[in-house]
Amino acid sequence: MDERTRRRFVGTAGGLLAGLAGCLGDDGGGGSGSDGATTTSGLVGESADVTFDHESATGINDQPTLGDRDWQGVIVAFEDPSCPTCRRFDRNTFPQIRSDLVATGDVAYVFRGYPVVYPWGEPASHALEATFARDPAAMWALKRHYFDQQDQFSTDNVLDRTGAFLNGRTDVDGDAVVADVESDASADAVQTDLDAGQAAGASGTPTFYLFRNGEYQTTVSGAQDFTVFENVLTG
Repeated sequence: MDERTRRRFVGTAGGLLAGLAGCLGDDGGGGSGSDGATTTSGLVGESADVTFDHESATGINDQPTLGDRDWQGVIVAFEDPSCPTCRRFDRNTFPQIRSDLVATGDVAYVFRGYPVVYPWGEPASHALEATFARDPAAMWALKRHYFDQQDQFSTDNVLDRTGAFLNGRTDVDGDAVVADVESDASADAVQTDLDAGQAAGASGTPTFYLFRNGEYQTTVSGAQDFTVFENVLTG
């Protein structure tokens, strides 16, 4: 990643980092006003594009999405691969969201990379975008791998470990993904997510924006329990 891109990232996220510790997202926060086996990936173009009147949903039709995209209920999730609180959410809450809300057709889950914790989260987010461009299912598998093996990643090894995982566990060319990260091929896609999160006021990760029938409902911060999402989206 060249120095120009690093400076751009720091300029966007620096304000979020100031005065905040750990994973930025707070486990005590609440509402305010996967693995590669998942087969419910809603790909861009499978249904009509939509526009939600909320900053978090900017460019939503181009984002990695689990669900059938009827847009009845939507979770727009800003997550950082290097965030321990995101990992707790992925382990403790996301599986039930996937099985009880996404698989039933009630909710679509939209992922947006928001790498504002440890430095390796930035190249990992670029790798997720580069993988998504090739194979959405492989992207979800890579995202899960980052959380499963989070303690093993660092700035020094993230690209090597990413390439090895993709080459060994998916049909995606991991070397090509690494080359894309090194050439900043996904910089615009990553910056779009950073800009959307900042404009929406995401002060930590994970941060979730919940929509129902096209209308914004509330913001949820931290690794909250499944019932927080269920009550808003299906209650």
